[in-house]
Amino acid sequence: MNKEQVARWQAKTPEQQFLNMLKNEFNQPPRVAEAILTDAKNCLLGTGKSLKPGQTRVVLAARGAGHGRAMREIATKDVVWTVDAGEEDFEICQEHGYPALRRQRILRLLDEALAQGAVATQEDLARALQTSVRTIKRDFKVMQGEGICLPARGNLQGIGRGQTHKARIVGLWLAGKTFDQIALESRHSVTSVQRYIQAFVRVVELQRRGLPIEEIALLLQIGQALVKEYLAIYEVHDTPLARQRLAEQLQRLQKRPQLGKKGAK
Repeated sequence: MNKEQVARWQAKTPEQQFLNMLKNEFNQPPRVAEAILTDAKNCLLGTGKSLKPGQTRVVLAARGAGHGRAMREIATKDVVWTVDAGEEDFEICQEHGYPALRRQRILRLLDEALAQGAVATQEDLARALQTSVRTIKRDFKVMQGEGICLPARGNLQGIGRGQTHKARIVGLWLAGKTFDQIALESRHSVTSVQRYIQAFVRVVELQRRGLPIEEIALLLQIGQALVKEYLAIYEVHDTPLARQRLAEQLQRLQKRPQLGKKGAK
């Protein structure tokens, strides 16, 4: 295909038609038209990040967006949600039943939204999980009754009166519970329990090395709020048993020289 053929092909693409419309009908300069095209493609088609199986792309209100205005008038964020975590979700459903699985999915979606600078409503959750808002409200009531904070839109002011499900799991572990016991009590999978404990221990290790909260969050790919909550739990659970359990885990981590370096997993 020669240059002339390529030019004719490009002229027939939807992108070029859109650019022509911006330039000819709306009198936009070429560079402005191209910038509008890029923003429009990112908004409508995403930024090109591939989705993993079980993930979906949603548009949510940005964290801090004001209330009392129509959705089209507030700042939004493009968010990737893990609706189905595969084997981990299957484990929860098998051990605790579908209602427990749905509640863990709610927690995961709320966490993912917050980590990406957004906040979800109960309607957002109902739509993603293909259930009714009434069911989501009922799930919220159950989890809030257990003292778990739920960072949903309109509910963020209440954060701090309870603790996150991750913090609750870490507290149970520091109190001497096994992974299996915690999974049963919290209706999580053993896999997720282990992951939360490992993240907590890594936070403590990096904090002991003198790293600031911002850098710890960046290295571990978790929110600064969660880092602060883990460190608060570390301070509160200052018992011989908690110190022993933590020391054993930290000793294991010391055998991993990559911890705290760029690219650490």
